[in-house]
Amino acid sequence: MRRAAVLSVLTCALALTATAPTTATDPAVHPDRPSAATHTTVRPATLLDTIPRRGVLRVCTTGDYRPFTHRDPASGTYSGVDISMARDLAASLDATPKYVATTWAKLVDDLAAGRCDIAMGGVSVTLPRARKAAFGEPTRTDGKTPIVRCGDQDKYGTLEQIDRPGTTVIVNPGGTNEQFARSVIKHATLKRHPDNTTIFDEIIAGRADVMMTDASETRYQSKIHPELCAVHPDRPFTFSEKAYAVPRADFPFKQYVDQWVHLAKHDGTYKKYEDAWMGE
Repeated sequence: MRRAAVLSVLTCALALTATAPTTATDPAVHPDRPSAATHTTVRPATLLDTIPRRGVLRVCTTGDYRPFTHRDPASGTYSGVDISMARDLAASLDATPKYVATTWAKLVDDLAAGRCDIAMGGVSVTLPRARKAAFGEPTRTDGKTPIVRCGDQDKYGTLEQIDRPGTTVIVNPGGTNEQFARSVIKHATLKRHPDNTTIFDEIIAGRADVMMTDASETRYQSKIHPELCAVHPDRPFTFSEKAYAVPRADFPFKQYVDQWVHLAKHDGTYKKYEDAWMGE
């Protein structure tokens, strides 16, 4: 009886073995194939590989925010601190830059939709933007501060002085300037101006009194417009950082951009481009 029971168990085991499904990694079944341990892992696609193969780095940029990005309306050519940086990044990837026109309202959506590989041009890091894109190592710190006609410097040094009836605060739509102005302006008149390249002419002409924008921009605009003065740019109302935005899930590309920015900040490259635009 005991011998019969053992034979019965062995018979069942053999039957199960005979009918068990085989796997593609079983070297006994497929001796011509490598074992599971030697299979090549398929890596997710990354722009770090795609851009060199394509030979083109697609850069989303607004072209309306000097000193970081400016599109010449006559020639269509781009210039600025981050345009120079974009050329360097492209060259490091054996590619050339292709600038994809966008707006501040659509910037991160265009990036998330795959219309470009990176967003550059004075982009401020915000939490709503960080929900749609990944930001690399910051290039600089910044913050919102006023720019006014030089004769009005003493009138608009604080938010309380700015936010009064009779004051016109001008903003460009869709970006952090408008968001900040709408969060603090309750009594002054808020005026939207669609063209960020001519918005400072509105202050010079007296059709607006104040614009609150990044300190870096106020320094640059006061440099090219002697009629305008930046108000305490070294003590802005807010704290922010500027960085380049990349697709949220592409970690290899983000790590590369981080390392590239880190080197450019420490070998003098970024400062060289910034000084060319904002230096005295």
